[in-house]
Amino acid sequence: MSLLDGTAWQGKIWCSGWADGSGEPYPVVSPSTGQQLATMGQATAADVSRAAAVAGEAQREWAALPYNERAAVLRRAGDLWHANAEEITGWLVNESGSIGPFAGFQIMTSAQECYEASALASAPYGELLRSSMPRLSMSRRVPVGVVGVIAPFNVPTILSIRAVAPALALGNAVLLKPDPRTAVSGGAVLAEIFAQAGLPDGLLHVLPGGADVGEALVIEPAVRVVSFTGSTRAGRAVASLAAQHLKRVHLELGGNSALLVLDDVDVEAASSVGAWGSFAHQGQVCMAAGRHLVQSGVADDYVAALSARADKLPVGDPASGHVALGPVIDVGQRDRIHGMVTQSVEAGARLAAGGTYEDLFYRPTVLADVPVTAPAYTDEVFGPVAPVVRFDSIDDVVKLATDTPYGLSLGILTRDVMRGLEIAERIPSGLVHINDQTINDEANIPFGGVKDSGTGARHGGAQANLEAFTDTQWVTVRASLPQYPM
Repeated sequence: MSLLDGTAWQGKIWCSGWADGSGEPYPVVSPSTGQQLATMGQATAADVSRAAAVAGEAQREWAALPYNERAAVLRRAGDLWHANAEEITGWLVNESGSIGPFAGFQIMTSAQECYEASALASAPYGELLRSSMPRLSMSRRVPVGVVGVIAPFNVPTILSIRAVAPALALGNAVLLKPDPRTAVSGGAVLAEIFAQAGLPDGLLHVLPGGADVGEALVIEPAVRVVSFTGSTRAGRAVASLAAQHLKRVHLELGGNSALLVLDDVDVEAASSVGAWGSFAHQGQVCMAAGRHLVQSGVADDYVAALSARADKLPVGDPASGHVALGPVIDVGQRDRIHGMVTQSVEAGARLAAGGTYEDLFYRPTVLADVPVTAPAYTDEVFGPVAPVVRFDSIDDVVKLATDTPYGLSLGILTRDVMRGLEIAERIPSGLVHINDQTINDEANIPFGGVKDSGTGARHGGAQANLEAFTDTQWVTVRASLPQYPM
């Protein structure tokens, strides 16, 4: 049986089952072909309020269940990702423009997020504290209640499930607002997976919509924690609004990650690493290598090797199964990418490869000798563009790598691993990869950026998830009533 069996979900939102949203249903369109794939329901602020009320009621019973019952639901959910991999792959390919192997990675990681979350349900959740009084003193982690999750379009299953799964496992209910452009793979799929896994009604709500729905979710009194993944600009707005309502907010934002290529590397091998770092999923990854900082002795050879790889990569509809890059998500994103490339060339960069497009298919692009003031260097492109800047000394590259408001991921390619680690200690970054590119992710690792890239590790790993989706409560116990001088 199909995961999204029949048409019952078409034009609906998920709120204890498929139901009509208060907003006007809208078409889900393939960025590759422009064809309508489905119709999705649209939520409004009123739907957020109703969902929060239902979620608050359901959450109390869910949190009171034995931990092994919650864990079992998460394990079954993990199995369902694998059992429905073919159908989910189809949605990721057609709805988000993902190539097949990257869709497979998303499914594998989404399943693992559920398995890792299942272990959270039985994880130690407190500690005994010393007290100067004759009492038992302890701290314990308790569910926050209702968690709001706002997820983006680019890696829709992972960037939704990595907050949804641990929040549920720790006894919370969740209101999920997927990006409307990928609301099937980033929302409807999760709704059906958890329903089939046996998640009780009312604990997960999928509410596609625009900025008004996101705002309603942030200010909803029942929502105590907001997990947001998206651009730095939007993250600032979410954080500001959440602060006004005394909400805890976890931000995973943009990046302009540096890939450092030292002159002791194998240039051909390094160009392969660099190509993946910039061109994977059309560069629509927050961790993408946005700046290739290459030591002068190998810079010309690196640009030539990277450009040769870019020129050979096939671009087209990933449903054909014979491409390395699919489409970017929409016309607005394509025009933004091309504008940044054009402005950077006008500013003095040399176009070594790419720089052209057909429909939403943007060629992998290499820019050489990029001025450090050019937009393709200073800003997050979020497209398949590799700006290359040369450096001479280690002090020079540390200054270049550090001179950015972002701090998400860092890659350093060198034969001298210890030197790589020493360099990394001088560059603020949430993630560091020695002898690898900047795009890496596993379900069990703490993930998050610093500076304008986010508020630190709030996803992945038991400690990060416990801090993200629970509150700390102090508890004392006495054997008898104390005597007070009153």
